[in-house]
Amino acid sequence: MRQAFGMSRSGNLKEAAQALGRPQFLMLFSNGSQFEQHVKELEALFPGVPSIGCIGMSYDSRMVTEGVGLVAFSDGITAAANVLEQVSVMPVKYIGRLEKDLQTVGGNDRDTVCIDFCTGNDACVLTTINTVLGRRGISLVGGTGDAGKVSANGKVYKDAVAYAMVRNRNGRVKTYKENIYHQLGNYRFIASQTNKEKYIIGALNGKPAKQVYESILHVTDQQILTQTFQNPFGKINGDDVCIISIKEVEGNALACFRQVNNSDVLILLELGDYRAITKETIAKICQDFPKRSAVFSVNCLFRYKLFSEKGYLEDYLREMSALGSHVGFIGYGEHYNNRFVNQSMTCVVFE
Repeated sequence: MRQAFGMSRSGNLKEAAQALGRPQFLMLFSNGSQFEQHVKELEALFPGVPSIGCIGMSYDSRMVTEGVGLVAFSDGITAAANVLEQVSVMPVKYIGRLEKDLQTVGGNDRDTVCIDFCTGNDACVLTTINTVLGRRGISLVGGTGDAGKVSANGKVYKDAVAYAMVRNRNGRVKTYKENIYHQLGNYRFIASQTNKEKYIIGALNGKPAKQVYESILHVTDQQILTQTFQNPFGKINGDDVCIISIKEVEGNALACFRQVNNSDVLILLELGDYRAITKETIAKICQDFPKRSAVFSVNCLFRYKLFSEKGYLEDYLREMSALGSHVGFIGYGEHYNNRFVNQSMTCVVFE
């Protein structure tokens, strides 16, 4: 397969599309003011080509913070794109679409991946999608776009998840998740007084969540929202840790970017050697895939901010480009198989 990336920082979609060749599948990353226009233009330029899109920043070896970015897959892929609607209420109502698209693509766990862009209620959406993909062992990579809008096949949707089933007819696919955090001390907390709809943690071990966080890390209310770059929470999930970022302070409670339930066991995390971890990820991918056609990744907005503040962003994109064709977008939450995670990088590698 072949992956191409086109961009226009002025938002000229035709200019961005010049580098795409004859795509068999398209992804659109636009800005808030031009998204609807870009969705229509993309469908007019490439009528009938499966496509999904969202509002967000994109990248190859360079960042596109405004304007528009386009990703095209071609030369040996089969794809089908669609949406599950009413994701805040009943995404399972539309699950037949996914089942049909999977049959159309006709892939298996070795050569097929699902890529998705969501408007919210991510955990429920991923659980729903996994009822189909999980039985077949098919992996998923995706994330949350901005402004509560996504697109599929030339149409804009709210309260939906846009997805594409993508089959690599010339080789394998495999998904990866990178975590640049590790456990801080031996802190373990039982969450309580939670609000599942607002993603709020009211108390940890029976004490106000905000006070617990402040007393351990010696920070003030005003510092919490930047301290989460260094010290998010983590939820143990088998042999893995799901990162939970703090969104804002709500009185004595903490609102997060990921749902926490009563009786969930949480730990505190701290930032590791992200430069070394990036090199380990690259080495692992090269070991698994000596020959790579493409890498598509989703990086968290908080990783983007952290790497920018540390002066590492340009180096990061340059190092990842050593894998070959590496492109992706900045998400407000990352999807990895059936898991909704924060402050992570997820990616799919095509042989």
